[in-house]
Amino acid sequence: MKKSLDTGSVHPGRARMFKPKPIAALLLLGTVSLAAMAGDAAQAFNIPAQALDSALTELAYQTNLRLLYPADLVGKLRSSPVSGQYTPEQAMQRMLQNSGLTVRKTADDTFTVEPAATAEPRVAATMPAVTVVGKAVYDSTDPYNADYSLPNASTATKTDTPIMETPFSVQVVSKQVLQDQQVTRLEQGLKNVSGVTVFPGNQGFTDSFIMRGFLNDTTYRDGVLLPTILGGGTTKREVANLERVEVLKGPGSILFGRAEPGGIINMVTKQPLSTPYYSMQQQFGSYDFYRTTIDATAPITDDNSLLYRLNIAYENAGSFRNFVDNERVFVAPVLKWNISEQTQATFEMEYQHFNESPDPGIPPLGNRPANVPIETALHEPLVNKNDGDRVMVGFNWSHQFNNDWKLSHRFTSEFFDFDNRTLFFGSAAANGAVSRSFNLSPETESQRYMNTVNLSGKLTTGFAQHTLLFGFDHFQEDDKIRGNCCTPAPAFNIFNPVYLSTAPQLNSVDRNNYTQSWYGLYFQDQIELPYGWHLLGGFRYDNAEGENHLLGRVTSKEDRISPRGGILWQALPWLSLYGSYTENFGPSSTLFRNDNLILPPQSAQQWEAGLKTEFWDGRLRATLSYFELTKQNIRVPGTTPPLFTPRAVGEAESHGIEFEVTGEILPGWNVITAYAYTPYAEITKDNTNNGGPGNTGKRLFLAPEHSGSVWSTYEFRNTAFKGLKFGAGAVGLDQRQGDSANSYQLPGFLTVGLMTSYEMKIGKSKVTTQFNVDNLLDKEYYSGSNSGNFITIGTPRTFMGSVRVEF
Repeated sequence: MKKSLDTGSVHPGRARMFKPKPIAALLLLGTVSLAAMAGDAAQAFNIPAQALDSALTELAYQTNLRLLYPADLVGKLRSSPVSGQYTPEQAMQRMLQNSGLTVRKTADDTFTVEPAATAEPRVAATMPAVTVVGKAVYDSTDPYNADYSLPNASTATKTDTPIMETPFSVQVVSKQVLQDQQVTRLEQGLKNVSGVTVFPGNQGFTDSFIMRGFLNDTTYRDGVLLPTILGGGTTKREVANLERVEVLKGPGSILFGRAEPGGIINMVTKQPLSTPYYSMQQQFGSYDFYRTTIDATAPITDDNSLLYRLNIAYENAGSFRNFVDNERVFVAPVLKWNISEQTQATFEMEYQHFNESPDPGIPPLGNRPANVPIETALHEPLVNKNDGDRVMVGFNWSHQFNNDWKLSHRFTSEFFDFDNRTLFFGSAAANGAVSRSFNLSPETESQRYMNTVNLSGKLTTGFAQHTLLFGFDHFQEDDKIRGNCCTPAPAFNIFNPVYLSTAPQLNSVDRNNYTQSWYGLYFQDQIELPYGWHLLGGFRYDNAEGENHLLGRVTSKEDRISPRGGILWQALPWLSLYGSYTENFGPSSTLFRNDNLILPPQSAQQWEAGLKTEFWDGRLRATLSYFELTKQNIRVPGTTPPLFTPRAVGEAESHGIEFEVTGEILPGWNVITAYAYTPYAEITKDNTNNGGPGNTGKRLFLAPEHSGSVWSTYEFRNTAFKGLKFGAGAVGLDQRQGDSANSYQLPGFLTVGLMTSYEMKIGKSKVTTQFNVDNLLDKEYYSGSNSGNFITIGTPRTFMGSVRVEF
């Protein structure tokens, strides 16, 4: 095809997007041109779901047909998969399912793609420009969606808002990233997020993290709080039913209530689909690791009024550490009832059984981790278990009153019942001697209940378009622990470990029995103004109370109003500048006290500014942010004798820059990279009971100055190597302080990972084989500490293979 005006050359088999000039109607069309070898005979196709532009390119390449469509028509649309024997026109129609588009034959070797509502016979050479009314829905829930970059997220606003229009730093880890890295724990997926590092709390059976310098030991599932149990851990969350993970940086109290200020980690789960999909994966790896997962979804009724989804996982694994293994079972059914076009209800459940070995790690010796073999265990094999069950039952419904207003309600209940037995130890002496004590909780129960009601709507006032959110939530958690703490354990030497031959018999007593409850009311207004300006403002009122049932009295009682606001200017379609201010309602400082002392709750404030960019029609996105985060009302020792009553005057602060790039650089080449520079992360106010400075001026524990990760994959397309994918990445942290006193340090480290996979068609099924290597260079490193004497050893080189069948 000849070169015309600003369209540039059109190459066979390669789609090309351009901004057309309004000179002639025909020049408004982008083209894919190939030699005329058209035919109506059926042929075999195997084109997976992907960006519609790329899928049309592949189809044109396989059929030797010419496809015409307006340059901006396909935009960010996704194709439906095409697999089987079809005529070219049938294949095109199947590819365009649910896209709002159709295809029309305009010549023997030419087809035109256009909006379904406008399809009517006309002459191709005189076709007028097509105007697309509205915006197509981007389907991130498509099981075959292979994108790294997703355009929208709901965690920052509780509305489905484009990230480019959100005045906060938000990162989304898509399911394709989770698959490429063979993620089996939440912490593995979050290494792709800047400013987030692992905190190995509760001896490895809690999902805990350091975010922007501060500890965060709570996560969220579809916006519902998943706290750790008071006085102990639970177990790490299963990832088999995760659609994606959304991370909001900085305080999120306005929408989520009481929380730590570093950020919100929200796990978005897979939901039932109207298109049948079935998948089974078998993974196998180093240290006797075996894991089987099943994912199935389909309509139950012909009219799609009832849909289901079922995720199942079974895992059995050993460890490079002595006396450590685990077995896990997970079943998660979901039933969705489409009562009408306006009303839906969803019933869901999760059952998780866990039988795992806690691992406290090794102690410090001097100002470094003790130099012992990485397999050395300090726990007692006969008194070391975390065995129990978790059941989650939920119900949510929504009703769309009209195109603008929607009411939704979600109720979730969660129940834990488990036997937890571990021990504590101090730092090691020069000769290797270490003191230990038992921490036994054979009867541990936790019950949580949460209700959330949201009313969202849109209205226009003058030139301003508002998206309003009114909400109410209530949360209650009842924790009960019965056991024994802290009976001394036998003498132990890390250089010559000798373990018990019989388990000790210790009496159990009631240790903890607490109830925490709070409710919140919140309001938010997102305002869209002319010329690309966006404003966001809102506030929340929280009222919280904690009760110690062993003492029979309230030990904490707080209320607080938390505001936040933001401004964003989308100066160009690919460039947004933003700034925001947020306040936080944090944990109680007196819940565990028994002396009637009630102190103000912890609080925090954050200022943030940054820019966001999108390239290549949103397929690649980058965010650069600067933040200043301050946490106050931290409890410190009192200085007035004789009681030395504690005071809530402690303070800590962090400042930093974070940078993230996610998406597709070129067709088939994906990347997700993160970097955080946190030069200032310090305790700014502290004291001892004699009036000394305490830890004032010390760096926050486990807060690296530099941290980052990069992961990139390339998948061959349209070649003899089609279906073959290679990937590589690295994760690095510099030196961190092991505790608040900065008495010992964890050295920095850099680990490298590789992957390769091959996708093939067998009958009607897609089969993917994959192989990953983590810590390729077998570096010895320490992933974190518990801020005391427990140091977790990083995993050495591991191999992971898998076979996944989808149909």
